[in-house]
Amino acid sequence: MTLGIRANLAQFSLLVLVNGLVGAMVGLERTVLPMLAEDDFGLAAKSAMLSFIAVFGLSKAAANYVAGRLSDLHGRRRVLIAGWLVALPVPFLLLTAPSWSWVLAANALLGVSQGLTWSTTVIMKIDLAGPRQRGLAMGVNEFAGYLAVGASALASGYLAATYGLGPGPFALGIAYAAVGLLLSVVLVRETRSHAVLEARAVADAPSLSPRQVFRRTSLTDPNLSSASQAGLVNNLNDGLAWGLFPLVYAAAGMDLTQIAQLAALYPAVWGVGQLFTGATSDVVGRKPMIVAGMTLQSLALATVALAHAFGHFALASILLGAGTAMVYPALLAAIGDAAHPSWRATAVGVYRLWRDAGYAVGALVAGLVADAFGLTAAVWVVAALTAASGVVAQIRMEDVHSDRVAATPG
Repeated sequence: MTLGIRANLAQFSLLVLVNGLVGAMVGLERTVLPMLAEDDFGLAAKSAMLSFIAVFGLSKAAANYVAGRLSDLHGRRRVLIAGWLVALPVPFLLLTAPSWSWVLAANALLGVSQGLTWSTTVIMKIDLAGPRQRGLAMGVNEFAGYLAVGASALASGYLAATYGLGPGPFALGIAYAAVGLLLSVVLVRETRSHAVLEARAVADAPSLSPRQVFRRTSLTDPNLSSASQAGLVNNLNDGLAWGLFPLVYAAAGMDLTQIAQLAALYPAVWGVGQLFTGATSDVVGRKPMIVAGMTLQSLALATVALAHAFGHFALASILLGAGTAMVYPALLAAIGDAAHPSWRATAVGVYRLWRDAGYAVGALVAGLVADAFGLTAAVWVVAALTAASGVVAQIRMEDVHSDRVAATPG
């Protein structure tokens, strides 16, 4: 048994495919659900419309933490399979929803499923890749997930434009969940032994309780906690993009096909860009990518606030996708660098708890500001928060990537 992507290429590639299916599940909603809330369920208040993102974010955040703990205790594969089992009812609930409460219930299950499945595919690739290629591994993982988000958002948008907002777009989810579960049960193998191998090559660390890992990752360790706050703010602005951007586009006169194209463009750029940005963070370090990416995201959001035409919105989507591509794999790799392999899965779970809590925070902040002051004001507020997060990362973070590489053979 050895560390590295090439040495574990078959399993690594399989996990890339599985994570693509995970991303496709959540991509179903990005075009259709905000419009469905307004057209089919008559929700006028933006805070009420964004409730589905808040429910999704809170359930996914909690599931991320549980996934990390259970992965350290019982192995990664079991948690992955459990996540797909939770996903199975989601498309049926959305297909048959008679009220908005059913949509919220479906999103609670979707959040749990995403937390369990996406967290474990991240942890398993970190295990397999080792420190030398951790950024590349995270880039490939997030590329697959978010390219699938974009493709699924585009597909569901075109189905909605052709056949109506339901049920066609959500029927795709049945196939995604069935194939993901089948692959995970039949072909995916456990990777915890690779983490044990890496742990032997680095300095011993004191045994930490879950509470101590939580505190270090959330507050006291400057690298871990800086990554956690940046992850939260990143998903705060992603929650804005998910929940309010379709309404911003519609208010500017975009039709449903144009909205679907814009909804797909941002995660597609985000996904493809990570093929390059993750590997770049292995060379230049994590911190420069994180700080520059948060700054670019802030500029992209300001562009959305000022835009009125399709071309301007498309440019903003490209910039936002590029900035997020710089940040996402670098943050995950930074957690992998700074956490000891013996408690790394738990630290990843804590980081992803804070990161995906950003969906709920973003839905709350954006919804309240939009209701009080309008959609454009909400975009400006989130742009300012994103810029401030980049400043925090610049001040507090250090790069420990080179130290971990030097300590680990292979």
